[in-house]
Amino acid sequence: MRAARDSFAERGYARASLRDIAERAGITHAGLLHHFRSKDELLAEVLAQRDTEEWEEGVAEVDSLEALAPYLGTLLARHQKTPELMRLWLELAAAASRPEHPAHGYFVERYERSRTHVTRRLRELEAQGKLREGLGPDSAATLFQAVLNGLQAQWLLNQHLDIIEPLNRFLDLILVTDD
Repeated sequence: MRAARDSFAERGYARASLRDIAERAGITHAGLLHHFRSKDELLAEVLAQRDTEEWEEGVAEVDSLEALAPYLGTLLARHQKTPELMRLWLELAAAASRPEHPAHGYFVERYERSRTHVTRRLRELEAQGKLREGLGPDSAATLFQAVLNGLQAQWLLNQHLDIIEPLNRFLDLILVTDD
C-alpha cells in the first residue's frame, strides 16, 4: 500500500503503473495482480487506508470541541502537502458516483459512516447547547462534509487560496464555543 501511495503521489494516477508499484513493493507484477485486479481497485484501497488512518487519528486527537478546529486545520494542511492524492481522492469520488464504478460501494459506505458519526457527535453537542439553534445535527453533518470537500476542491484550483480560515469560520457558524 505504501508503494502504491508513493507512486500515485509522485507520478499521479495516470502515470503510475502497476509494474512500478510492484517493483517498489518488492513483488512481481503478477503478484500485485493477485491482490488487486486493477489500478482503480488499488487506488481505492490506498484511499480507504488513508481514510482509516485519518479517522483513527481524529478520534484519538479530538477529545473536545476546542480540539476540532486545530485538528482539521492540521489535517487539511497535511493534505495540501500531497495535492496529487487530494486530487485523486476527489476524482475517484466523482467517478464512483456511478453505481457501476468499482469504488461506488466504498464511497457510499464511507460517506454514510462519516455522516452517521458526525451526526451522533453533533447530537451530543446539541444536547449541551453547543450546536447553533435552528440547525439540526443531520443538516450540520451534511454541510460539514460538503465544506471539507469543497474547500479542498477549490484549493486544488487555486493553491494560493487560504482554506483553513474559511473552515474555522464555518465551524464558528455551526458551533457555539465558550470563548
